[in-house]
Amino acid sequence: MRTSRYDKALKWMLGIALAFLILLILSILRRPSGESWRAVGDGPRVGVIEVEGILVDSERTVRELDRFSRRKDIEALLIRINSPGGTVAASQEIYDKLRRVVEEGTKPVVASLGAVAASGGYYVALAADTIMASPGTTTGSIGVILDYPVAADLLDKIGLRMEVIKSGTLKDAGSPFRPPTESDRRHFQRVIDDLHAQFTEVVAEERDLSLERVRELATGEVFTGRQALELGLVDILGGFDNALALAGSLTGSTEPPVIIRPVERRRRTIWDYLLGDTSHLSWFPQLLPQYLMR
Repeated sequence: MRTSRYDKALKWMLGIALAFLILLILSILRRPSGESWRAVGDGPRVGVIEVEGILVDSERTVRELDRFSRRKDIEALLIRINSPGGTVAASQEIYDKLRRVVEEGTKPVVASLGAVAASGGYYVALAADTIMASPGTTTGSIGVILDYPVAADLLDKIGLRMEVIKSGTLKDAGSPFRPPTESDRRHFQRVIDDLHAQFTEVVAEERDLSLERVRELATGEVFTGRQALELGLVDILGGFDNALALAGSLTGSTEPPVIIRPVERRRRTIWDYLLGDTSHLSWFPQLLPQYLMR
């Protein structure tokens, strides 16, 4: 009797494992492949690249921009931005690549601002030929911030002390293990001021505004899309469909545009299928201070 129960339990376990394996195989087979080369329609091909979430790593977006800019079948680019910003370097790298694409002059580039395109997200949009925002888009926030935790008092309470050997007085500036000094604060403020100046200079150049006017706006204040239009920070109001239609019309065609989206060709593991996309877990708040456009 006991053996029969074990046999039944084993059969159930094997059945569940087989069903799981079948579902896994089906999910793999249904995964999109290639780069949407099979898109059909007579309208102009518009490459849509999404810039989403906190901007930490620019590599994927820069690669997609490079790939789409070289494709002969893609006649226009639409950059869809839903980002509150991120690190200064990532925002600047995406902006610089997009600016080079625009300067080539082979494809019109439209930036479509989604729910939020603030700080570093807005910085990226500045490179486009045309910036379109919804009336309720949250944008602007022109500024740079640095923050980091200070746990010195907590460490004192638990009797933990960090021994630091350093080559210069500012080498451990921003360490969470000691209170900041006035020298630290002056150093960080100089860096923040320079990064902020870089941001305002780009806004002034791209939006054809005076530096004095941009400095008035660059307080970190957030604007709605409608306010941004009145201030000259965006060109036109509209949603994604409007931006897509605009990108298609800029090619000279009157046909409905055909969307081409990039598909990453990276090798996926079984954990990707079990846990979903975990690429966002590649970055966690670090102990070292981060200069952020957010």
